[in-house]
Amino acid sequence: MGVLKVILLAVALLGVAMLGMAIQILLKKGGKFPNIHVGGNAHLKREGVYCATTQDKLAQRDARKELQFKKLKFAQDNK
Repeated sequence: MGVLKVILLAVALLGVAMLGMAIQILLKKGGKFPNIHVGGNAHLKREGVYCATTQDKLAQRDARKELQFKKLKFAQDNK
């Protein structure tokens, strides 16, 4: 019976917390969920830290710039 009381208390506390966040979002002017993504953090942007997807795209872009396709020679060109 003691475990059941603890579980019910935990569920009740979580419910109150969720209800509080929902009310805050509904009543706050322009209320919306906070952007917790790495890309939405201004401090990290200033430090040059991006999310993994953005860093991958930037690395691929830089790699493409380094390749010089015009200087590539194929086996057919040697004939």
